[in-house]
Amino acid sequence: MTQRLLLISPVHNEEAYLELVAEAVERQTCPPALWVVVDDGSTDGTSEILARLAERIDFLKVVNAAETAGVSPQRPAKDRLATAAAPRTFNLGLNSVAWQSFDYIAKLDGDTELPPDYFERLLAEFERDPELGLAGGLYADPDPHGHGEGWRVVRIPTAHHVPGTLKCYSLACLEAIGGIQERLGWDTIDETYARMRGFRTRAFPDLIARHHRPWGSADGTLRGRARHGQCAYIVHFTLPWVTLRAFKLARTRPRGLSGIAFLYGYLRSAVRRVARVEDPVFSKFVRRELRTRARGELARRLPRGRSTFSAAAHES
Repeated sequence: MTQRLLLISPVHNEEAYLELVAEAVERQTCPPALWVVVDDGSTDGTSEILARLAERIDFLKVVNAAETAGVSPQRPAKDRLATAAAPRTFNLGLNSVAWQSFDYIAKLDGDTELPPDYFERLLAEFERDPELGLAGGLYADPDPHGHGEGWRVVRIPTAHHVPGTLKCYSLACLEAIGGIQERLGWDTIDETYARMRGFRTRAFPDLIARHHRPWGSADGTLRGRARHGQCAYIVHFTLPWVTLRAFKLARTRPRGLSGIAFLYGYLRSAVRRVARVEDPVFSKFVRRELRTRARGELARRLPRGRSTFSAAAHES
């Protein structure tokens, strides 16, 4: 039986990439049954491009965020990550259709180009593993040094995290987690609740999309790093883990400053007592997962036969 896929793309000022992204969706060997593109107050040529695409692609539905929400267009935010624009716009698209009639619901950003067999291979993974609730591929950013044919794959913990630009949920999983929260950290909150509800989450390293706008760059790279540090605080990541993560980010461009900005965002949130996920079960689950990940990391790094340190003191 053919599985029905609903694809939702929140977009804002994507005229530079939207045609390329749309062509990649059109070329899918297993295209979505419906593709909802939600234009969130674009001020460039995005709206005109969407109008042309809607005439060409019969499974494309264009939604105007302001009209759907019944509000006047807002002044463009300096930091769209801070206003949780992506999950808010995603939910507008989701609620504009009968989404419970689909088997899978996916999110695709307007700057991310898929390989032709992306959905075919991804849905096959869902079919192979009934416990898989949230999955996606990895993405490659433009490489300014030209290595890897001009693209550099962004590495993530594939057993825990699915990039926000490439998420795909089974209907059962999306219903079980209560949908997508419209707040910073949504793309960690959703996968954590998925695992809490008994679903597996996985990013598949052999599914590589091209992400034409580097991570966090839409509102400024360092602002993006700081906001991701704030996300880490919101979802109850521990200071030792965040510190180690900051050291890793310090090796990315802009070198040094990326790690500092990430750690600054976390510490600033702690000082300001930014609201965190108000669920003690969630917090306990996150800390337990971090301890498990720390043990696995230590086991890989230490020579066999050596004693390990307490994982509680080395959450990473």
